[in-house]
Amino acid sequence: MSNNKETIYSPLSGEVKQLEAVPDPTFSEKMMGDGLAIDPSDGKVVAPFDGEVVQIFPTKHAVGLQSESGVEVLIHIGLETVSLDGEGFQAHVKQGDQVKAGDSLVTFDLDFIKEKAESAITPIIITNGDALETLVKTNDKVVVGGESLLFNATFQGKTESNTKAGYSKEAEDIVAAIGGKDNINVATHCVTRLRFALADQDKVDKEALEDLDIVKGSFLSSGQFQVVIGQGTVDKVYAAMINETGMEEASKDDVKAASAQKQNPLQRGIKTLADIFIPILPAIVTAGLLMGINNILVNPVFYDNRSIVEVHPEWAGIASMINIIANTALTFLPALIGWAAVKKFGGSPILGIVLGLIMVHPDLLNAYAYGDALKEGTIPKWNLFGFEVDKIGYQGQVLPVLFASYVLAKIEVYMRKKVIDSLQLLIVPPVALLITGFLTFILIGPVMFAIGNWITDGIVMIFDTFPIIGGLLYGAIYAPLVITGMHHTLLAVDVQLIGSTGSTFLWPILALSNIAQGAAAFAIWIATKNEKLKGLSLTSGISAWLGITEPAMFGVNLRFKYPFVAAVIGSSLAGAFITLQGVTAESIGIGGVPGFLSIQSAMASFFIGMAVVIVIPFLITYFIAQRKLEK
Repeated sequence: MSNNKETIYSPLSGEVKQLEAVPDPTFSEKMMGDGLAIDPSDGKVVAPFDGEVVQIFPTKHAVGLQSESGVEVLIHIGLETVSLDGEGFQAHVKQGDQVKAGDSLVTFDLDFIKEKAESAITPIIITNGDALETLVKTNDKVVVGGESLLFNATFQGKTESNTKAGYSKEAEDIVAAIGGKDNINVATHCVTRLRFALADQDKVDKEALEDLDIVKGSFLSSGQFQVVIGQGTVDKVYAAMINETGMEEASKDDVKAASAQKQNPLQRGIKTLADIFIPILPAIVTAGLLMGINNILVNPVFYDNRSIVEVHPEWAGIASMINIIANTALTFLPALIGWAAVKKFGGSPILGIVLGLIMVHPDLLNAYAYGDALKEGTIPKWNLFGFEVDKIGYQGQVLPVLFASYVLAKIEVYMRKKVIDSLQLLIVPPVALLITGFLTFILIGPVMFAIGNWITDGIVMIFDTFPIIGGLLYGAIYAPLVITGMHHTLLAVDVQLIGSTGSTFLWPILALSNIAQGAAAFAIWIATKNEKLKGLSLTSGISAWLGITEPAMFGVNLRFKYPFVAAVIGSSLAGAFITLQGVTAESIGIGGVPGFLSIQSAMASFFIGMAVVIVIPFLITYFIAQRKLEK
């Protein structure tokens, strides 16, 4: 290695991810710098080069290092792992230690992190990338910690670390930009950012804040306003802020609690639904994608209305097998929801799975056959000492298993406090499941089943009666709902629609909204001469077309406003058109361009809708950008 060249090895073993795929804007928008992320396969973090440990946070979830040539690297283990307060982590180095490539830095309990944190995905960031001449990233999909090459960097020369001690002026400017001291209820920091619980978030002057040289970005997440500063500096800025304002230091839990208090019941309910449905989303999306592949094989695609399996019968077995693999997640959806919901409410996830499976037991009348059985008067019943209870299952239903899971978790938590440890295994799970099971079949299930059907019927009636208005409004509000996080509630509505009617007319509009946001970002990519913005627009546009819109929305479109408005106009018009044409999806698949795989009816109309959300947002954004963007 020469003085200005650095070979950086992977500090972890696992699957390589692009930063744009990291579900945290600090990293996906490269506020801290460029790099890669690793979805770890084990809990070992090693030094990526010979150098010095310049920072290790007290919670041990992040390590900052500087190589002998001056390259600075941040290894951030998992997302929102700062809230774990060091639980599950063990540090083997301290600040100031000299390390060799491959030396152990931190070990962590991977299963614990996956269960308790937002994600185990670990960003590896070059934090002083502005001083690099080149940074070449690996093309490997899987890397081995301490062995696989992750980056090759050419450095302009070793730099000295920032020794500025005070940061008083910077702290004053940040406090002023977020509305002054009186607007700060509680403030703390993690390894990369300041975290605030604010009295009034509308008082933040975001433009003035992000004009500050020391600020790399800012955003609102889970009620916390977060200001990205960077490792090695954020703690100094925080100390200066405490000194200048006279505020008391606070912990992450203090800020989290204060932020939660700022959320109204609707916001808390939305967050609860998000925490339940996001973990099971990969299974649902996979089901949608595979069902789309099955549709290509079994639906008519030839001029004589024959399908591929009819023309080539040898593919029939493959199609049938794909169908079973695809349908499993939807068939046992209550078990998936039960697992995630009971975990969210504080109970044992395995009991949630059992509860969900109880609700779709094959001895029960399948929920999809309930309508016919009701008409024919053939609904099977239990006789409980003269009291008759319908013996029906809850396939495809959302509300019954959500409420049953809440009851199960609360019963279990209560009993664990009352039953001695030696008897808990024998008493708590059986009693909790038995009580919840009886309540589910007697009360919770029937009531929530009826409410779910009323909601479904109401939504269907609105879109059947006023299809243009329904599609126009839904296309217009979906992207704004993403900003607030309220879009997570719509996943439950889509699942309920599919379970009750066999299809959803909402999800195709979502897919088109993704494409619209990507098209607007692509227009900025074409129009701008700013290389940094050009790169961000291109990568975030691709991400949006693959169903992940946050980088495009927060990194590009909302920043300039008019691209976001253009995307909303396009998705609104397309939503009205495809709703009028009766476009539906039989499953929730991958959003964006691959969304066509899940379309059940009026495929040609969906493709016309795709053309609308590509052309209109692009043209509007491009022509406005020609006048507004700096050349």
